[in-house]
Amino acid sequence: MATVVERERKFSGDEGFRLPDLTGCGGVVTMSDATDSELDAVYWDTDDLRLLRSGHALRRRTGGHDAGWHLKVGAVGGARVEHQFPAGAADAGPPVELVALIRGASRGRPVAPAARIVNHRRERRLLDADGHVLAEVAEDDVRSEDLVDGTARTWHEIEVELVDGDEELLDAVAVRLAGAGAREVPTSKSHRAVAGRLARFEDRPPTGPAGPVVRYAREQRYAIVGNHAAAYQGDEDAVHDMRVAIRRLRATLRTFRGLWDRRESEAVRGELRRLGGDLGAVRDHQVMAARLSAAVHELPDGLVLGPVAARVGERFAADLAEATTGLRAALDSDRYPDLLTRLDRLLDGRTGDVNRRWVDRRVRRAVRRADERLDRALADRGPAGDAALHEARKKYKAARYAVEVRVPDAGRPAARLVKRLKTLQDLLGTHQDSVVTREALRRHALRAYAEGENTFTYGLLHARQAEAAGHDLPAVLRARDRARRPSVRRWLKP
Repeated sequence: MATVVERERKFSGDEGFRLPDLTGCGGVVTMSDATDSELDAVYWDTDDLRLLRSGHALRRRTGGHDAGWHLKVGAVGGARVEHQFPAGAADAGPPVELVALIRGASRGRPVAPAARIVNHRRERRLLDADGHVLAEVAEDDVRSEDLVDGTARTWHEIEVELVDGDEELLDAVAVRLAGAGAREVPTSKSHRAVAGRLARFEDRPPTGPAGPVVRYAREQRYAIVGNHAAAYQGDEDAVHDMRVAIRRLRATLRTFRGLWDRRESEAVRGELRRLGGDLGAVRDHQVMAARLSAAVHELPDGLVLGPVAARVGERFAADLAEATTGLRAALDSDRYPDLLTRLDRLLDGRTGDVNRRWVDRRVRRAVRRADERLDRALADRGPAGDAALHEARKKYKAARYAVEVRVPDAGRPAARLVKRLKTLQDLLGTHQDSVVTREALRRHALRAYAEGENTFTYGLLHARQAEAAGHDLPAVLRARDRARRPSVRRWLKP
């Protein structure tokens, strides 16, 4: 299965639209002659169009240079990840490899043909002075049919997809096309093909005092589903982003737990915690392997005694492979789509009747609890101090997420507090990273000793990590004071 990143914009042109000369846009020197092709694609989805509603498009296409099964993930107008898989002559449905990548978006439900899109494409390449392809411009005469309700549509569309060009090129082409009468459109062909049915399933925007909380929680749900496919394949950024979305969601359900049924929201939080643990096992091994590898390579050669770098790489590779297998098993299990379905019922259902003061009071409480936890941790200089600082870090994460809920309404004051809390959280995270790294080094040293290898370098790295941790605390104190300035928190007062 091939994976590519697609960066494109779509435009609509009225009947009689003529593609203008695009030379001079962002380094374009030459437009190639047009090549024609006939494309025929069947899009698959659940009966309630869950894939499209989650920013996914699954199709089987014939014609063109990339015929086969395609799964696109992401919003139109931004970078979209496309997973490509060969098509068989008698496919009864999408290959199991792609089905695994849509389990989050589909909630584990079966998919079936939802729309057919046929288009005559005229494609040109935009070249720079050296003949490199900067972008491809496709004019499509589109005919679509909703395969469920029979609705048919036709339209003319222009796609501009980057190859070696950049966003400035896209901006310049957009201006040129607008001058010729084209309008940028934010929706895909598949959305336009089933627009009538799609409107019946779209989520109602949350309103009232609880609206910002629900909107924030839904954003995290979308982030979980949107990162599923790449995280399933072990992509580091996707694993991280999916894990952070789960943290945000767990914190939101707890901070504002009076909005939902207590028993159900706590059960969902428990399932989110389990999934977050599976993601964390993968992410922690990824981060730790990179950190220790860099630390070893920063040492002078004379201080690296024994096959330290090789041993670190081997052991973390084995641990990472095991953790990745565990994550895939979790995402393949029935518990995962069941979790998302239960989350849908919470976030798309009715919330408790609260007012604005209720929401603000819980934001203030989250911030106050983080402050109190940090003060206790800083007062504890004993063996439990590191664990206490880690707990304070988790409280500040929850506080930051609570404040993020208010950013759309409170604006710059809330955004400034978010920034200060993140700085403090990051410094506490650096300290915790040192704690975890030292423990990993101790385990590696014990294993090296048992295998008769020199442990000097592990001890040296351990000492350096301990020394770095000592430098973190003064920075934490300064960040704490900046985050507590009255000018930063005045807006929180009732």
